[in-house]
Amino acid sequence: MNQITVMGMVLSAMPIGEYDKRIVLLTRERGKIPVFAKGVRRPGSALSGGVMPFSFGEFTIYEGRTSYTMMSASISNYFAELRGDVEGAYYGFYFMEIADYYCREANDEREMLKLLYQSLRAILKERIPNRLIRRIYELKAVCINGEAPQVFGCVVCGDSVRDGQFSAKKGGKVCVECDMDVFDGMRLEVSTWHTLQYIVSSSVEKLYTFTVSEPVLKELEQIVERYMDVYVEKQFKSLEILESIQQ
Repeated sequence: MNQITVMGMVLSAMPIGEYDKRIVLLTRERGKIPVFAKGVRRPGSALSGGVMPFSFGEFTIYEGRTSYTMMSASISNYFAELRGDVEGAYYGFYFMEIADYYCREANDEREMLKLLYQSLRAILKERIPNRLIRRIYELKAVCINGEAPQVFGCVVCGDSVRDGQFSAKKGGKVCVECDMDVFDGMRLEVSTWHTLQYIVSSSVEKLYTFTVSEPVLKELEQIVERYMDVYVEKQFKSLEILESIQQ
């Protein structure tokens, strides 16, 4: 067996047998990996604090032929404040579900890990609305996965000057000369186009540095929701709960 140290975040944890847990780690070095934490449910286990969802830090694990086993954890951020905020916690669970959906073992998932970490921090800072954080996260996650919408020019002809509308099914902006067969198009405020362009093109570190007006936020919500419906083939349980508690 090979002992390695990885940096990452616990996406989920589930009991295995009487005393163990199986956790899913999103790591900088190995992508998304399943890790067994043996004896972690015994009273006084030194690993108990390192296997809770949201826990971020360094994990020392053994790499076996078919599985990983956790040996120790040094947690730098538990995001403990989220546990006292029901709505904030479910935003976090939803973000982790999306990360789990997209990420794979042995892939370079550094950008997704960074996005997840910065998004949880943004929820805690409360500088911008959670509704906006959600749409930024969703759209950027899709972009990191290689399915970014075209928002700088027409998806058909490439023109970047003419007015146009956003079509989720077409994959982005369609100009007025090419929109004859667009049936799901939305005409957007100029500020909404600028917001989409900023999210698509900016680094993760600069994502949560702005806010928008309510009309722009509503358009952004509609656009991202439609885009997710087309490109994400999964129903997220945490999102269903989040939307139910917001009603």
